[in-house]
Formats: sequence, structure tokens, C-alpha cells
Amino acid sequence: MAVYTQVSEAALAEFLRDYDLANPTQFQAITAGVQNSNYLLATNETRYILTLYEDKENGVNPDDLPFFLELMQHLGQRDFPSPTPVPRNDGALFGTLCNRPAALTSFLKGQSSKSPKPDHCQKVGEAMATLHIKTQDFSLRRDNRHTLADWMRMFEICRSGANDVVPNLEGEIETELHRLQTHWRQDLPQGIIHADLFPDNVFFRERQLSGVIDFYFACTDAYAYDLAIALNAWCFESDATFNITKARALMHGYQAVRPLMTTEIEALPILAAGAAMRFLLTRLYDWQTQEKDALVTLKNPRDYLRRLRFHKNVKSATDYGINV
Repeated sequence: MAVYTQVSEAALAEFLRDYDLANPTQFQAITAGVQNSNYLLATNETRYILTLYEDKENGVNPDDLPFFLELMQHLGQRDFPSPTPVPRNDGALFGTLCNRPAALTSFLKGQSSKSPKPDHCQKVGEAMATLHIKTQDFSLRRDNRHTLADWMRMFEICRSGANDVVPNLEGEIETELHRLQTHWRQDLPQGIIHADLFPDNVFFRERQLSGVIDFYFACTDAYAYDLAIALNAWCFESDATFNITKARALMHGYQAVRPLMTTEIEALPILAAGAAMRFLLTRLYDWQTQEKDALVTLKNPRDYLRRLRFHKNVKSATDYGINV
């Protein structure tokens, strides 16, 4: 989440005329994340999240909004703890605000964990597997916009400034992209994945998982790739050391709901390296192209370089705490 577009009281009032809501009592910007503009909207009755989908490179394509919002609606109807879109009076799930597509979704109670413990990781694994199962009857499909080919294009944009961030980074990325291209698996079980399940996108209340948010990278891809993203996001400490206890908990939680196939387990090292490469490049891109007037917190690409180097040395999935 972030804020690129400032919304006036008059513009908000005009937008809300298309909804059957009580009068707002609070309207506050949310400044975490990098992609859309987000606000907390409260009435005397409840709270909502208002999202404006920014027309910016690597932002949300308006053509994808039906997929994202109908996916959240689908999950809500199946009692998965995700934000539920609030329909307008005409039944549409989004409208226009400040010349941008905009939607209201339900507010989920809870807080993200800044220092996840193994039990958090286990619950995340359970939730991810549950999401994979509950969306098997979802009729819409969306191609992943952050594949190996996209990483290569992004690298060409970032190449010239890479060594300014880390010495010799350009060559290291180029070599690893070639390795990924050679070994990437295309034959794994696929379906709807979250594709961005970081700790700040998961809420807990009293150590129970209470919500999963930010579905704007969701797509159709390998289930094991979603798990590889979570390995990167949840199982490394602040100094980039790998915590195998957390990894075991994540894997146990996932497999208790959806057991992995042998081919998926074997593919985890290359998928985890690919996930690290994806976030290294997207953060490197944001680092180099940030908008100076945006209220946005940028993330350091070096964190994912350290993860990538770890995965390059992994010999098998047993190094992630899973039995082959």
C-alpha cells in the first residue's frame, strides 16, 4: 500500500454517492507498500479500505481488476479471511475516483507480525494451501506478469545502475538469470496463487491468522512457486540468515492441507532462487525509479541479494527442512 494520489473531501463525497454507506467519520492515508494509493475509511458502523489503482508502470492494469476483485469475492464466499469488495449501488465492484479506478473493500482486524515465529509460519502455510484449494473452482485466469522473461526485461532497465547498488551486481544477476532460464520448471501443478504473501500481507489476532490481504499480484502459476515466495518472505532473519525451524513449520502447515508432489519438492530450490531474483529486481527497479513526491516506503534490494546467494548454494529441498 502507498499514497500517490491525494483525495479531497469533495472528490470522496462524490465517489461515495454510488455506495449505500453511512457518512464517513475518518479518512486517513496508508503509506506502506509501493503500488497503489490506499486510505482507511471509517463510518459510525464499520471500517473499509479505499484503493485507487495507479496508472503507473508495473502498477495494476485496470483490465485485471475484475480478476482481482472477483477473486476476493470468491474467497469471501468460501469463508477465507480475505478483504471482500463492497458492491456499488449498481452492483459493480469498482468505480472511478480522481480519474483512477477505485474500489472499497472490507477492513480486516488484526496486525501483521514484525518478527514472525514458527507458529506464524505454520499458519501461513495452512492458509496458503487452503487458498490453493478453495480457488480450484474459480473460473477466471490471469497470467503471471512477473515471469522469468519479465525479470530479464526488468534487468535490462536496471542493468546500468546495478553496480552502484552493489559492486559487480550486474554480472551476478546476469549469470543467475541464465541459470534460472536453464533449470526453470514448467510442468508443475498450477492454479491461483497469491504471489506476494509477505508478513505485511498477513494479519494475526491472538496468534491466530485473521486475514490475508493485497491480492494484486495474484495469478495463475505453479503452487510450489507461491510456497517458494513464502520461504523467502517468512524464513529469513533480519540479517538474511535462513531459519530452518520456520521453514519446517511453513512446510508442515502447507502439507497438512495440501501434500506436495515429489516434482514440486524437487523444484523448490530453483523456484526459491527465482522468487528471490524477482524481488531483487523489482526492488532494484523501485530503488532507481522512485517518485520523489510519493508517500511510499521503499525496500532495500540488498536483502534479496543475500537470499538469492543462499538459494544458489542449496543442494536439495532437504535444506529447507522438508523430507524428499
